[in-house]
Amino acid sequence: MATGRGTGAGRFDAGRICLELLATEPAGGAPGAGEQLGSPARLARWLIEVRLVPPGTALTAVDASWVDRFHALRFDIGRLMAAQLGGPDAEGALERVNSLASGAPPGHRAVRGADGVLVRALNAAPDCAGLLAVVARDAVDLLTDPAARAALRRCQGEACHRLYLDTSRGGRRRWCSGEVCGNRARVARHRRRSLGASGVEGPAATGAEGSGGAPGTPGAAGPGTEGPHGVE
Repeated sequence: MATGRGTGAGRFDAGRICLELLATEPAGGAPGAGEQLGSPARLARWLIEVRLVPPGTALTAVDASWVDRFHALRFDIGRLMAAQLGGPDAEGALERVNSLASGAPPGHRAVRGADGVLVRALNAAPDCAGLLAVVARDAVDLLTDPAARAALRRCQGEACHRLYLDTSRGGRRRWCSGEVCGNRARVARHRRRSLGASGVEGPAATGAEGSGGAPGTPGAAGPGTEGPHGVE
């Protein structure tokens, strides 16, 4: 399921709603980002921002239990994605995500907006289980789609752990957001070059980016103009 916009600082297109959910936790977001789903109000705002529910949907039922359940799903999806990228097995997580995915998602219908244009609306007030089912199904779809699995990437920005689907030409996307992590990398690269030209080696002279490698690895793409969504 594609999403309408990213979360956190800067422009971020994760490519899937389940990855958008992962980006809301401190360990999954950009450097310095905190918990983004820390209250019912913030969860309700996120549900609208990523288009899990249409704008204007009444979310008065969202409470602390919803926050806890979305946190639990986020944790399990994070373990599954980490395992897909070579991390430890996510024992128990797959069963829990499958169980949530079996739930009934909210029903949609088309209605006339104030200007007469057709807009999306829900058949009934959304419940937590139905919205969790949408996100869990998206995770199942990603993990069982060979093309999507092959496009799963982790941001190469220093201290950033965001995940996204790399759909760029040639698989050259390196960062979650070119405006945030990509810009930090270019600034650090410029600083290292300036220090090298002056004969001074700074603490950032090594480590963050290499000088070469295959596309999709730090340092593989040389200086130039960055393309959309972290492609340089």
